[in-house]
Amino acid sequence: MEERTEGPAGAEPDPARVRRAVVEVARRTVADGLVVGTSGNVSARVGDTIVITPSGVPYERLDPAALPTAALTGRPAHEGPGESGGPVPSSELPLHLAVYRARPEARAVVHTHAVHATAVSTLVEEVPAVHYACAALGGPIRVAPYATYGTERLALVTVEALRDRTACLLANHGTIALGEERDPVRALERALERTAQLEWMCRVWLAASSVPGRAPALLPGAEIDRVIERLRGYGQPGDAA
Repeated sequence: MEERTEGPAGAEPDPARVRRAVVEVARRTVADGLVVGTSGNVSARVGDTIVITPSGVPYERLDPAALPTAALTGRPAHEGPGESGGPVPSSELPLHLAVYRARPEARAVVHTHAVHATAVSTLVEEVPAVHYACAALGGPIRVAPYATYGTERLALVTVEALRDRTACLLANHGTIALGEERDPVRALERALERTAQLEWMCRVWLAASSVPGRAPALLPGAEIDRVIERLRGYGQPGDAA
């Protein structure tokens, strides 16, 4: 990720820098094995406008300057997505918009079809607490009920699954994670980190549950609550994490 160069407190982030970061994070989802082909999508919020990856464009061909934009209301921003020959936004635009509306603190959203997380989404309604790392995402990870991609129904069930959480699974579909840092570039990094953490937890559960004749030991809710509290002081002073 490029060097962080946040402006003065309260200043609007540089839109060109945010666009470059959206493309970089999208490409990292492919490099990290979280996305295959053009599946998944990435967005960042700058003021009342979001920048999002386009529909059906291979990530290696993404042009930061040509990324679609949309207002939080769903209306095109400026000339807008799909107008004047511009790129059409991801089919999951309604999902991203719903998350930003429901979570005003969100500055970035990453959606993937990560293999292990998607597999787990077909098996459970909540990711079993096999590791305390789920506390870093707000608690046990919910699985939003299945809904057709690109629909308002999917947006609705996802927002509910994300209640008091920073990531969740979408049944028979994939993952979604958000970042809340004031700087959208840092928020993109955080959303990608959370996606990777969720994929790792799902991989651990699948590995543990595959042992014949044994069931994974799960952590009680009280322990997850204790870890959530301890995480409030985790990291270096001044670190938004």
